Amino acid sequence: MLRIPTLEQLKAMKLNGMAKGFEEQFASSDYDGMSFEERVGLMVDRERTERENRSLALRLRHAKLKQGACFEDIDYRNQRGLDKSLAKSLASCQWIREHLNVLVTGPTGVGKSFIAEALGHKACLEGFKVRAYRATRLFEELAISRGDGRYVKLMDQLAKIHLIIIDDWGLSKLKESEQKDFLELLEDRHNRHSTIVASQMPHEHWHELMTNPTLADAILDRLIHNSYKLNLKGESMRKRKSTLTGPLETAKRKN
Repeated sequence: MLRIPTLEQLKAMKLNGMAKGFEEQFASSDYDGMSFEERVGLMVDRERTERENRSLALRLRHAKLKQGACFEDIDYRNQRGLDKSLAKSLASCQWIREHLNVLVTGPTGVGKSFIAEALGHKACLEGFKVRAYRATRLFEELAISRGDGRYVKLMDQLAKIHLIIIDDWGLSKLKESEQKDFLELLEDRHNRHSTIVASQMPHEHWHELMTNPTLADAILDRLIHNSYKLNLKGESMRKRKSTLTGPLETAKRKN
């Protein structure tokens, strides 16, 4: 029989989806009434699905999203100034295709990181390459790469990512070296790719985070003017959830 050699050849050519479809067709009588073209088409569809799933898994792994955030899980019920229509329009990822940015600002706990990563997850689903950083980690990585000779290579890699997410921006003032690195990064990406910045500080005060006014002007010019702005408000959602679940947990323990 040619079945085993064919199966082995499909696997050798890394056509694992077609190999699984091939095995399934032999294992089930459901396919007996189908034409040759239909059965081959099903195997091709299976291969495409397998490849798309592998690519998505790879994009999600490289993105390094921490919260397991999903766009469909965004909570619009709490009064935190989140424009539902704007948020849903961002889900189309057209802003990434147009190389625009998103700025998410608001006090601690209102869900800035969750929204930023939910948009990143949606971008991965749409086929875009994504990478998430905490601001401090990004600048640390750039500083280390300068010391070990990887700086140019790392900057080139970052310049090619469709969407970079920078969380916890503005927790402390930027050193001059960090300002130069950030400007270099934004310059490479300006009008080519997109950036999300999440910060506790309103973007109107970002100039105050930088000691060099000239660098600050250049950075904000590339970051703010071509961006969508989500300005959140209200009390911490973590605190709210803790308050809501506290009595329930207490009752469970009593029982």
